[in-house]
Amino acid sequence: MKKNSRTGRKICFGICVVLFVSICRGQVSDTLRHPPVTVFTIGDSTMADKPLENDNPERGWCQLLPEFLTGSIIVENHAVNGRSSKSFISEGRWAKVRSLLKPGDYVFIQFGHNDQKSEDPARFTNPYTGYRQNLEKFVRETREKGAVPILFTSIVRRNFNAHGTLIATHGNYPLVVRLVADAMDVPLVDLQRLTENLEISYGPEKSKVLHLWYAAGELDIYPEGKQDDTHLSVKGATEVARLAVDAMKEVQPEWEVFIR
Repeated sequence: MKKNSRTGRKICFGICVVLFVSICRGQVSDTLRHPPVTVFTIGDSTMADKPLENDNPERGWCQLLPEFLTGSIIVENHAVNGRSSKSFISEGRWAKVRSLLKPGDYVFIQFGHNDQKSEDPARFTNPYTGYRQNLEKFVRETREKGAVPILFTSIVRRNFNAHGTLIATHGNYPLVVRLVADAMDVPLVDLQRLTENLEISYGPEKSKVLHLWYAAGELDIYPEGKQDDTHLSVKGATEVARLAVDAMKEVQPEWEVFIR
């Protein structure tokens, strides 16, 4: 009886091992057949990953995207400080992203802040010519790889006048994003409009918490203090990431499966 019992246990153990190996092989095979979807983000410092050392309070809004997404989608943030649509291409950064794209991936595209730099020929683009052509290139080449482009207008700067009215600073660049989205039938997240409403909801004074406003000596990283109305604090980046994810549910309904 004992021998039969031991034999039975060995058989059961063997069956379990076979089942476990089969399941693992199936999972690996399924992963190979259906690799995880990736969202590639391209843009400027308002999106880019920021270092966490020295209690750095600055974040890019794409840095906070994983907080709102499930593990079924991977965020690869290729946004870089100071880049315009022109310099992102000329430095070979777009070519690298394009080489990584696979069918079913997404590309979040947000440029404009640095395309305005008229004093810098390496970055400046005319909104109606060079800027538009660059956006069209991103869209066209993303689609050629079977991926899905998503256009974003730039987030606003905190720029209230003496009467408490928020004044836009991006000229015609957001308009051109909307024109390209319409002409090429591209999903559009109008972050300019959404962040305008966000800034206004906080008001001229309280909206400082969305950005980098610190008194001298308040943070070691800014010993002389800082007043930055363009870049985002942890709170600001979190709020903008939330707005972007909520908007994605509207412009790309299948994104529901990626959202926590």
